[in-house]
Formats: sequence, C-alpha cells, structure tokens
Amino acid sequence: MPADADFKEAARTLGTQLGQNGIQLVYGGGHVGLMGITADATLEAGGEVIGIIPGHLHDIEVSHENLTELHVVESMHERKQLMFERSDAFVVLPGGLGTLDETFEMITWRQLSLHDKPIILVNYKNYWQPFLSLIDSMIEAGFAEPSARDLFTVVESLEDILDALEDSPAAKIKADISKM
Repeated sequence: MPADADFKEAARTLGTQLGQNGIQLVYGGGHVGLMGITADATLEAGGEVIGIIPGHLHDIEVSHENLTELHVVESMHERKQLMFERSDAFVVLPGGLGTLDETFEMITWRQLSLHDKPIILVNYKNYWQPFLSLIDSMIEAGFAEPSARDLFTVVESLEDILDALEDSPAAKIKADISKM
C-alpha cells in the first residue's frame, strides 16, 4: 500500500469517473492495493468491473469476489493476454513492478504494430517522471526512435483522463494475439 493517501484518493477518483461514465474496468482481479480501491469505486458508481487473476495469485491473494466477472486463469501471461483482449484502452496509474511490466509490454506491442489501442499514463504527482526520463535516455542513446514518445499519452491530472480517451483515435489494428 502506498504511504501517500493521495494515491489512494486518485484510485478512488478514477474508479468513480469510470463508473459514472459507463466505462468498464478490466484489471488484475485483486481486492487489495490501488486497483482494489479503483474496482470498488467503479462498482459503487454503477460501473462494471472485469477481474482477471492467475490461479496461483487467487490462492494467495485476496481476490475481489464482488465483480461483474472474475476470471481465474493459468498464468501471468494468460492474465495479461486476456486483459489485453478485453480492453479498448489502457489507463496507467502509479503502481509497482507489475504495473511497470504490463505498461512496458503494452507499449512494446504497440511499437511492434501488434495493436494501436490508446495507452494513457497518469503522471499524478509526477510519479512517471523517472519513466519518462528513461524513455528520453533511450532515445538520446539511440536505443529508441523519438517516435517512442508517441506510443503513449501522458496526462498530468485525473480530470484529463476522459478527454485523453475521447481524443484518442479508435483502434484500427486487428490484434493477432498469436503474435504476442
């Protein structure tokens, strides 16, 4: 759990926005941490929440049992694949290593033209600044093209998320999950 209560409030605000605007939340299926808070707030605001959790985490974590749907899958890879399939866009709040893993994978898949779904990083309290600096460093060192910054959108506030989603063009690439 983050030490800063502001991150918890940001998760609650995002969930409320999603639920009030009829945007379905697809996430990792746990009842703990910021994602559990987001899921609860989405449900409380009348939204639908799809949870996807691998069996080994279902056995040791507290799965959210009050979701619209809960899918227990075999592996982390299957979890990410099903989350990808069920999502139209990705909104990334501050998070830990799992969040970073999922974010890098979605950005990489987009770079490889496996999808063109919107990816929105919520740079709440400048949380993603080190990540953005890393991307800039990769570009500067020649390991990535400057267009790598165009693979995702950065918003500075929770209020900007819905506008960023609306401003994103609809996905045109029919994802072939066998290549992922």
